[in-house]
Amino acid sequence: MDLDPVLLARAQFAFTIAFHIIFPSFTIGLSAYIATLEVLWVATGREHFQRVSRFWTKIFAVSFAMGVVSGIVLSYQIGTNWSGFSRLAGNVVGPLIGYEVLTAFFLEATFLGVLLFGEGRVPRWLHVMSAIFVALGTTFSAFWILSANSWMQTPTGHEMRDGVAFPVDWLSIVFNPSFPYRLAHMVNAAYLTTAFCVLAVGARYLLAARHEEEARTMVRMAVGLLAILAPLQLLIGDLHGLNTLEHQPIKIAAMEAHWDGSKPGDFHILAWPDEKAETNRFALSIPRGASLILTHDPNGLFPGLASVPLQDRPPVWPVFYAFRIMLAIGFVMIGAGLFGVWLWWRGRLFNTRWYLTLAARSWWIGFVAIMAGWVVTESGRQPWIVYGIQRTAEAVSPVPAAAVASTFALFIVVYAIIFSAGIYFINRLIKYGPVVREPEPQEGVPSRPISAAEDAGRHAIAERR
Repeated sequence: MDLDPVLLARAQFAFTIAFHIIFPSFTIGLSAYIATLEVLWVATGREHFQRVSRFWTKIFAVSFAMGVVSGIVLSYQIGTNWSGFSRLAGNVVGPLIGYEVLTAFFLEATFLGVLLFGEGRVPRWLHVMSAIFVALGTTFSAFWILSANSWMQTPTGHEMRDGVAFPVDWLSIVFNPSFPYRLAHMVNAAYLTTAFCVLAVGARYLLAARHEEEARTMVRMAVGLLAILAPLQLLIGDLHGLNTLEHQPIKIAAMEAHWDGSKPGDFHILAWPDEKAETNRFALSIPRGASLILTHDPNGLFPGLASVPLQDRPPVWPVFYAFRIMLAIGFVMIGAGLFGVWLWWRGRLFNTRWYLTLAARSWWIGFVAIMAGWVVTESGRQPWIVYGIQRTAEAVSPVPAAAVASTFALFIVVYAIIFSAGIYFINRLIKYGPVVREPEPQEGVPSRPISAAEDAGRHAIAERR
């Protein structure tokens, strides 16, 4: 059987990036949550904020480590499997990735050590500042990575010489046309993902009548954040969609399974796109809904898939359905946040068991929404790796398909082990809860609070015993 090296290289990168994105999308929001808890602890003096912060710091450390390990592989893959892309875009993308390491990763790594091991050893203000700097580091990381990805979607600020992109305007490269919308959409999605995880853990503790003071704080803060950010995400997504229509109209056509650009577009709630026949075999639709959303005119027109040759179209099925998964989860998030605020207002948030039960089992939906969004973004860009400049098939290295397949299989095995171990340890930390064990007082030795890292280590030793 002949193996397609392009398909294998794409599948391998898709697998590793899908695994990796779980952890940055979680740590971006979680670091901001931890920093908020630290500030609240200092501002109010209420110790339960510190306990919740210490608890989530342990989980952040595990997630951060797994994100670093899984992210390293991506850099090597660009060099080994995508040498054509490296040659064309390396002058632009390479520095952007380098800035991410210099301004973000070093900041995170430096102050994460203070956050983990500094409690009781450094002044309280410095410990709080370390949490803030870690949160800034994760945001800077998102800034540079999304700038690089956005340039691949809407390339500007460069000139082509002998098939190589050379930077001529770094401001135009960094702040390319799709970057502000993509950054806002992704960072907000990360906060929403973390909010659902925090809500799920808090709901789990309330249902079990454990750590109730800390659980109430988690649930209140998560519900409040969801009620604000979930509707905001709908607005950001709309603006992002209008920007995409301007710069990548065929991606929008695939998202809407819209074939004929001479007619207003219906919004298909569900459909069965037939790419060969260039039609939808079945559709449950809102007439002219897509035109109303995208052009703000029910009779407005936008390009259809049939307006470009078949070889210039993205795959319709994954883009169409991934967009609907993301959209459906977005409305679930809005409903969960607004209904949770209503329960809070009525004084029933902490004892409405069916709501808490659903919340406790919904920790995963933010991750699914983010993955679905990346399928829309990356599959919708096809057949281009740098939109309008380089096709994906032109970017692949001349590596035998068998070599790519063997490393792909190895990645699956290794990542499965790493992921299983990380999730197991995070679940153990959640089971243990936010209670901090104070060290035994010793004669002549002043007592001090133990750090989050020490507490996690002691618990791990106790579990092994």
